[in-house]
Amino acid sequence: MRSDPRPLLPLWAAILVAIAGGAILDLAFPDVGWWPLAFVGVGASLLTLIGRSAGGAFVVGFAFAASFYLIHIVWITRYLGVVPWFALAGIETLLSAIGAIAIALAYRWLPRLRGGTWARLVLLPALVAGLWTARELWLGAWPYTGFPWGRIGMSQAESPLAHVASWTGVTGLTFLMVFVVAAVGEIVRLRAWRAPVRMTPAALVLAALVLVPQFPTFDAGTIRVGAVQGNGPAGYFDTREPYAVLQSQLDATAQLSGQDLDVLLWPEGGIDADPTRNASVARVLDRLSGEFDAPLIVNAATERGDQTFNTSMLWHVGEHNPVAIHDKSHPVPMGEYVPDRWFFEMLAPDLIGLIQREYTPGTNPPFFDVDGVGVGLAICFDVIYDDVIWSGARDGAEVYMFQTNNADFRDTDENLQQLAFARMRAIETGRAVVNLSTVGTSQVIAPDGSTVESLAAGVPGAMITDVPLRTGLTPAVIIGPAVQALLGWGIVLAFGVTGVFAIRRARSSAQG
Repeated sequence: MRSDPRPLLPLWAAILVAIAGGAILDLAFPDVGWWPLAFVGVGASLLTLIGRSAGGAFVVGFAFAASFYLIHIVWITRYLGVVPWFALAGIETLLSAIGAIAIALAYRWLPRLRGGTWARLVLLPALVAGLWTARELWLGAWPYTGFPWGRIGMSQAESPLAHVASWTGVTGLTFLMVFVVAAVGEIVRLRAWRAPVRMTPAALVLAALVLVPQFPTFDAGTIRVGAVQGNGPAGYFDTREPYAVLQSQLDATAQLSGQDLDVLLWPEGGIDADPTRNASVARVLDRLSGEFDAPLIVNAATERGDQTFNTSMLWHVGEHNPVAIHDKSHPVPMGEYVPDRWFFEMLAPDLIGLIQREYTPGTNPPFFDVDGVGVGLAICFDVIYDDVIWSGARDGAEVYMFQTNNADFRDTDENLQQLAFARMRAIETGRAVVNLSTVGTSQVIAPDGSTVESLAAGVPGAMITDVPLRTGLTPAVIIGPAVQALLGWGIVLAFGVTGVFAIRRARSSAQG
């Protein structure tokens, strides 16, 4: 048995397979959403990495990631053109290609240390899956706040595997999926089907993915939510008159007149003026809260001192308003602020000059107490950051209300991709989610991920929904940080140790 495998494909063929694999992986995400293709895409990538040198792994890893990201985030070009698209896809591709080198080295190093069949069928797939997962965590945290948009686990929002996320989190789901693919690859390479018992580890993991039910949370009643999608001119580059977005929200809210509500929810950017500084807007919110005799959860850009924040506010007539605030935890680099502006202005002054806002990251918790009901929050892209979601649950959230503004990405896949992430968060935490967009698609999602009610994109509308409340923390929320530490730093350490001993053994063999 060779400890150093030869490439399964010549480099030119591997590049073609990698490009096809990246495109196939994108099909697993909305708007197509053929979730089984995630396994095919991952398999194509691993096939091209087995036996590769570091340089070859970088090349095929680059081809795979470029194909995936250039398709997956093409919605960035909706207003900003090709430069930001190539820039973001480029950095994600470069980092992914570097991570591909580690996966290729795992295929080379581990069999030198443990060349037996069981090591090949268990330890090697675990190391490969861990390195893939660690790469996802790396991309989701760096540079700046990272961009965890292409995580394999997030592709499963409509699949029967999604329930596993309530036990392991999305990170653990990615690991298990890649483990199955890598194990099947080793079964084929070793022809292990001749001894069916050797397929047991992969079969057990696959059975767990399919058969493990969602972790149960506990019924805590309902909250009656009025959610309003104004469909106003809320895009960054939309032409509008002052207060036009606010007026569109008020017009759509009129549909709810006379209804009994526990809370009225507006989307991100539903107010185009700072109500903490604009007395007339504050009076409008007071009147609206008084009309429904209910608190409001609204959002606007706010200023405190010389800093600007993307702020969700709890507003209640008769109180010192806002009653509570939550500032967006992870403003989007190059969208909501420009890090190291001096540097990027030298590279693309005209493009960087378009981004005038400079939001400051918030430090207050993503949680409101709404008349005794715990409400977890995430503002727009914060839905993709695990720490925001888990923080809300640990603080006592019984329901989530996600406010977003997709106006800059109208008629693209971004809207549906983000909605799928919200669905995964409902399943992961065992809590209902009201995912409300300025322009749609907006949905109320049950704790099991099913759709309770929705509003179509591109039209004003309102929903009144008795949204279920849940208590009890899922294992994903409790052990999620530990899972990430194990599959991040733990795997990197294991990879490093494997490399040291594999290289020593190779040198000893050469000297012998």
